[in-house]
Amino acid sequence: LSGVPSRSHGCAPNVPDGPSANDRARCSAWRPPDSFDAREEWGSCHSIGVIRDQASCGSCWAFGAVEAISDRICIHSQGNVQVNISAEDLLDCCDSCGDGCNGGFPGAAWKYWRDTGLVTGGLYGTDDGCKPYSLPPCEHHVPGKRPPCKEGGKTPTCHKKCRPGYGKSYEEDKYYGISAYSVGSDEDQIMAELYRNGPVEADFIVYADFVNYKSGVYQKHSDDVLGGHAVRILGWGTENGVPYWLVANSWNTDWGDKGYFKILRGSDECGIEDDINAGIPNDE
Repeated sequence: LSGVPSRSHGCAPNVPDGPSANDRARCSAWRPPDSFDAREEWGSCHSIGVIRDQASCGSCWAFGAVEAISDRICIHSQGNVQVNISAEDLLDCCDSCGDGCNGGFPGAAWKYWRDTGLVTGGLYGTDDGCKPYSLPPCEHHVPGKRPPCKEGGKTPTCHKKCRPGYGKSYEEDKYYGISAYSVGSDEDQIMAELYRNGPVEADFIVYADFVNYKSGVYQKHSDDVLGGHAVRILGWGTENGVPYWLVANSWNTDWGDKGYFKILRGSDECGIEDDINAGIPNDE
């Protein structure tokens, strides 16, 4: 599809070992555009514009992963495969990923997708996919029509079966990665990976002033640490001379700028650049 061009001319590594000598030579000449937005670049991939809600559960590590994986499946299929990968499946069933609703490890999430596979599943209350999310939406640090979210939460039980009437078995519905890897913390490496292969998962330290974000480029002005948080980076740009990453949160569209935020780019603000995870889908 015209909205999903091939990124074969990019220069980010797509294997854990990193780029070859030829790739490095190409990369040295590559210059990122001043701005980039995956929603525009791959406009036919519907998942890129979806904001999810992790609900009253510390499952951000799972959401950042499955959101970026969903995007990459579409991008690498030239727009032919449009799925929402299930946060529920990853949250419930990945024993090696950490502690479910009480936190987990993004890198382990990507490796689980590569090795074990993940089924499809969209938003709470929908019939989207094999295992839609089972925890109801709530309001994250903002007033609204939903009840306020609570911290932590009980991790749902792992059920390796699809919802009634789905029409596929659990194993038949699985999608796998051919690779899972960490991306270097250099700004240009992150941009190259994003430009070539699609959105990535990042994590950072949340300070007390972040939860009140509405617009602009976030820079921390508080020393009060609330904890760690994982998100999906889908682009970059500059606003009033300040470079930023464009990021999708998993606190529904009532939070922030319709669910998105911008954070200072190029100086590892709150650790946003020091743990980037990604992978390549198996398109067979």
